[in-house]
Amino acid sequence: MSTRFFKKLVLFTVIFSAFFAGWSFAGELSIVDEINLLKKRISALEDKAARQEKYIATQNEIAEEQKQKITEYESKFSQFEEKFHRVPVDTMQLMEGLELGVGATMIVQGANNVNYGGEGHTQKKSRTDGSYSADLTLAKEFKEVRGRAFLHLEAGQGAGLEDNLTLYSNVNRDAGDSEARIEVTEFWYEQSLFNNKAAITFGKLDPSAYFDQNEVANDETLQFLGRIFRNAPTIEFPDNGAGIRFAYLPAEWMELGYGLFNSNSGWEKIGGNLFNIGQVTFKTNFLNLAGNYRFYGWANNANHTNWLDMEKTKETAYGFGLSFDQKANDIVTLFARYGWQNPKVYNPEIKTTTGDGLNYSLEQSWSAGFQIEGRPWGREKDIFAFAVGQVMPSNDYKKQDASLSAKTEGHLETYYRIYINDHLSISPDFQYIWNPYGKDVAGDTSSIFVGGMRAQVDF
Repeated sequence: MSTRFFKKLVLFTVIFSAFFAGWSFAGELSIVDEINLLKKRISALEDKAARQEKYIATQNEIAEEQKQKITEYESKFSQFEEKFHRVPVDTMQLMEGLELGVGATMIVQGANNVNYGGEGHTQKKSRTDGSYSADLTLAKEFKEVRGRAFLHLEAGQGAGLEDNLTLYSNVNRDAGDSEARIEVTEFWYEQSLFNNKAAITFGKLDPSAYFDQNEVANDETLQFLGRIFRNAPTIEFPDNGAGIRFAYLPAEWMELGYGLFNSNSGWEKIGGNLFNIGQVTFKTNFLNLAGNYRFYGWANNANHTNWLDMEKTKETAYGFGLSFDQKANDIVTLFARYGWQNPKVYNPEIKTTTGDGLNYSLEQSWSAGFQIEGRPWGREKDIFAFAVGQVMPSNDYKKQDASLSAKTEGHLETYYRIYINDHLSISPDFQYIWNPYGKDVAGDTSSIFVGGMRAQVDF
């Protein structure tokens, strides 16, 4: 029954009753008194109806707000930036809150000049190598306690071209070892706190899933393959290992994050040497175009050696950087990264993967580029992307050996991801590297061209 109809019914009832009351008690009330009485009754009823209408409207608003909160929670358990784990694009719902994801990546790359300096190497020798990886993820959401568990198993084989190239930053972030492997790469539990305003995550963690992220340059299975475009090479990220991470959302447009990780991937002497990193992220929406602006600082207190005083072997490394991504319009997204680290020290554990396994250290790196969705040419699920960047070695590294050239190494990469169907995409990928390893590979300073093909399968 509508409010208007209710008012008319009440008015008719009052008038009808008043008529009979006036007829029965004629002479007791004057016509003027009867009219005034009717006006008062009508006014009181109108006030009551207005109050009821306001109450109903308020309750509807409260119900809608609660419904929206529930929907937001159910569709987006964690508001924090955690989408850069190697999770297959499509996941299967096994039961309420339990999801299974299975994916595989296959890569073949060829280079016109593999510049490793090993025994029997012939300069300017071309080579083609491959690698594969397979990912199985299992995630369980515990809505009643606002918790979440995550398990990631990874298998793979093949170092690709990486063990044949001597570079500051190599060309296949998805490559592993020459021998077949299967391992648990991530296993953690996350607890949401303070009505989803904060979260704590602990277990075996991938630090790069929480820090130095980027919307268009952070996933080697779908985006850029070169390491310089996956993360800043000036961050001394440890391999996945024991760690704890905190996150806090003081506002919808800001996220604060802090992580504490074992400096090595082993589980012995946890806390003996720690990698610390903190990050602030500003989430913008200028002209309805989403953007993320991340600023971070880190420190690694594992033993480092001073380049100019080799007797100092217990030095600390530290650095800072930024990672930006910004939608330029509905189909174009821009990105940029910059990183710096302490140029005075090096980690003896970080060596070239080929040649003589020499130590080196970097001081600065930068990269920038874009991706375009294929809507203008009728392929809306395709992606074209381009990036360029440079890696600059430490000045102290150069000073300690006058024979080094230590030039700035440059990288260029472009790929086109072709959507075949919901389970398969194929990406031709091309990379060009100039001044490889700062032009310090003996007898080989030529630029390197790498062409490849990547297939991504999601079950």
